[in-house]
Amino acid sequence: MSTVPSPRQALDDIALCLVFFTRLPLPVFDFRSRSLADAIWAAPIAGLAVAVVGAVVYAIGVKLGLAAGPAAALTLAATLLATGCLHEDGLSDVADGFGGGRTSEKKLEIMRDSRIGAYGASALGLSLLIRWSALSQLANPTSVLFALIAAHAASRGLLGAFMHLAPPARSDGLSAGAGTVSAQTAVLGAGLGAAALLALGLGGALAALILLALVFSALRALCLNQIGGQTGDTIGALQQIGEVTVLLVASVSLT
Repeated sequence: MSTVPSPRQALDDIALCLVFFTRLPLPVFDFRSRSLADAIWAAPIAGLAVAVVGAVVYAIGVKLGLAAGPAAALTLAATLLATGCLHEDGLSDVADGFGGGRTSEKKLEIMRDSRIGAYGASALGLSLLIRWSALSQLANPTSVLFALIAAHAASRGLLGAFMHLAPPARSDGLSAGAGTVSAQTAVLGAGLGAAALLALGLGGALAALILLALVFSALRALCLNQIGGQTGDTIGALQQIGEVTVLLVASVSLT
């Protein structure tokens, strides 16, 4: 069972999450037997790195004279490249599986299929559209930076708690292989994610926190009902829905 990490373990965990959750060019690390379940508390820090990449691209675009819409589109493209569409893949798989399968076994089978169907394409398109429209409403690069930090860090802060509170839906696969997330690890990750919401201001942070709690509870209940637990795909879907939720709040609180 993982516990609160030591300073050396914390550095290993941050490196592990950067390697796992991003496609950023990084050196080869020795994680000294740390597992993803141990390190998942640091997922918000990986989210922070992705947010900075997106914010830099937005600032460069505005500096070159781009309007908010095209700059927001390039920002999204940069974050997709930075993560390798890891969570977007999960969202589309969950939409296809939950929408197209009649039994839990069939849903899990569909979720493992690399092909994308109508439900998955629609979910992915809506996610991109909502995120683009929310970013397009923000007035300046500073607001975009704050919105991205809040969205990418807070959405990833939910992942450890989701793995802790929902059992794996299958005995194999990414989530099952990651190990068991301890309560301490889950709380630490959620706390870091919640702290990032302060970039939205106190009112925005409170609104986003309440909405994220509702999203978390609803998706957990849905996963338990549909497939009996969580998988790597459902964890990706949670991140995507959380990111969308926070960006919507940012489009109100930061304008």
